[in-house]
Amino acid sequence: MVTSLVVSRLSPGRVGAVINRNVGALRSGPSYWIVLLSGFFEPLLYLLSIGVGVGALIGELTVDGRTMSYASFVAPAMLAVSAMSGALAETTFNFFFKMKYMKTFEAVLATPVRPVEVAVGELVWAIVRGSVYTAIFLVVMVAMGLTEAGWAVAAFPATVLVGLAFGGLGMAVSTLMRGWQDFDLLNTGQFALFLFSGTFSPVRDYPVGVEVLIQVTPLYHAVELVRGLCMGAPGWGTLGHALYLTVLAAAGVWFASRRLERALCA
Repeated sequence: MVTSLVVSRLSPGRVGAVINRNVGALRSGPSYWIVLLSGFFEPLLYLLSIGVGVGALIGELTVDGRTMSYASFVAPAMLAVSAMSGALAETTFNFFFKMKYMKTFEAVLATPVRPVEVAVGELVWAIVRGSVYTAIFLVVMVAMGLTEAGWAVAAFPATVLVGLAFGGLGMAVSTLMRGWQDFDLLNTGQFALFLFSGTFSPVRDYPVGVEVLIQVTPLYHAVELVRGLCMGAPGWGTLGHALYLTVLAAAGVWFASRRLERALCA
């Protein structure tokens, strides 16, 4: 129902205008390109240092009856993290700055563009950024023999969905931020997800209570969705993970658009 409400209020032309504004900002100078490219290297360095380096000490893992190298286990998780990081970077720091300090959205809303179209336009732009990261990362994974080319193609739409979910979540959280200090809490939460979502060890290795807590977090579902496809072993659980992320994305866009409407159209 939330999804239908959001879609029914959208004008593709006005959403495109929001995206075009971000494209114009991208062309304004090299600094944005440097920030854009830097976000790709963090998960890649984790893959090389922990997945490959520490993996040489760990050897092979058996997950769901399948034996794989530790690097093959970590790589899909870093792919999901890459999609998450790209989307969150756009919809938290950049979104908050444009909303709170640059007053960009106030200027945009002086035109026929509506809050929900601002939210969707910003989300689509965040997905573009995350997709750049994941596309390059998938090429690296195939080159390193960590997944097959066919399954890499299948995993790419899943990474887009991950970006969609975390982009919606990021915008929703950004509308609740009071100042830059609140981003310390966001960074702490994001880092906790990064460490404890089945990224570096199977979730079953944790105590039962911790395992259950992890299984309700969004990055866990993102990692499981992407890992299942990269391993060539999708199942019914894959659909459950995809549904979770879809609902999260729709709820995030709806909440963010409502908050923008209250804050800027009052």
